[in-house]
Amino acid sequence: MERLGTGIGWRPEIADAVERMPGIDWVEVVAENLCPGHLPESLRRLRERGVTVVPHGVSLGLGGADRPDAARLLALAERAEALGSPLVTEHIAFVRAGGPLTASPRLEAGHLLPVPRTRDALDVLCENIRIAQDALPVPLAVENIAALISWPGEEMTEGQFLYDLADRTGVRLLIDVANLHTNHVNRGEDPAEALAGLPLEAIAYVHVAGGFERDGVWHDSHAHPVPRPVLDILTDLASRVSPPGVLLERDENFPEPGELERELGAIREAVEKGGGAHADGAWRAAAPVEPSSVPTDPARQRLALAQTALLSALVAGTPVPEGFDRVRLGVQARALAGKRADVVAKVAPELPVILGAGYRPAFLAYAQGAPMTDGYRRDALSFAEQLLLGGKLTDARVRRELREWWLERSGPTPRSRRPAVRLARATRRALLRH
Repeated sequence: MERLGTGIGWRPEIADAVERMPGIDWVEVVAENLCPGHLPESLRRLRERGVTVVPHGVSLGLGGADRPDAARLLALAERAEALGSPLVTEHIAFVRAGGPLTASPRLEAGHLLPVPRTRDALDVLCENIRIAQDALPVPLAVENIAALISWPGEEMTEGQFLYDLADRTGVRLLIDVANLHTNHVNRGEDPAEALAGLPLEAIAYVHVAGGFERDGVWHDSHAHPVPRPVLDILTDLASRVSPPGVLLERDENFPEPGELERELGAIREAVEKGGGAHADGAWRAAAPVEPSSVPTDPARQRLALAQTALLSALVAGTPVPEGFDRVRLGVQARALAGKRADVVAKVAPELPVILGAGYRPAFLAYAQGAPMTDGYRRDALSFAEQLLLGGKLTDARVRRELREWWLERSGPTPRSRRPAVRLARATRRALLRH
């Protein structure tokens, strides 16, 4: 495995600072935020300097019941080729549910949700990863996620699940030590036991990030300093294997560059402190199981029903499936709604400006009865549409500005000349003028 060294998550807000930071060997970028034909100049300059750039996907949903979407795989492959990356990474998670397998509406989580550690889920995940591996031009590594909730009736520990996954597919692992800490606080799982069960030679690199604890629940925010317990887990991992790369993640609430550099220094110290007996041998997985020998279709349907029931309870207010912790599900549901409001505010920054202090309570009220089905941009439009048609906007200026914003963004671009499209647009205009 290529040695990556010490890196940091590249974000537009800290692009200039990252370019000036000493000792940055590589960066990771959210794949969905890039356009292969129009790479940011900062990334271009880093590439010219020989800094490795790794695309990190967040929307593939490899742990979902459906097979990976071909268009999403193609997009991830294009980004890897545009960046000249040695590998791409994604998550062991599901991000959507419903659809044909359950004969129910498609639901989007807008977040990474845990897969159950069961044989069914493992069979489906293995086939999905093989499909992705065949479609990608470089090796794939998959990341363990943080979770607020636990699935009832799990059949394996995290270490066993990840070992079997790597053994059956040859996929590399992206181990997030902050997520191991999250699962320790939220699910009572011992990070040392998880590390002891991993195929250490399969590790591609390691994530380190911060979070915060509230009412006994750890929130993996990526917006706070890295705490000592996370660095201790990194030291434990480094005492078992020499990680090819270690990367600091920060997604918002960015501190001064000097603070980020100090965190990187603490990460280097944690790795050096753990440096001892290292397993540096090449990872040799067992021969992959042929897809035809694994009856995944029945497993897919069972997994689809379970994931749809859980996601529906989280975003649509349906009854909590049997065996889940209702309190924790409530915490997760509120976290999803809050994240949804935050992301919509970033995707459509005009909405908080137009609505002012009323934006967040209005969006959270909307989210209770309107699950996301088609991404954040469509969500922003649907939210504005519901406000306009609901008749609750009493401020004439706010209503006028919101209507103008919606009309400008809701029609085809460029405007279609087809009569049916023009009629539909005119109808929407007429409804919104009343």
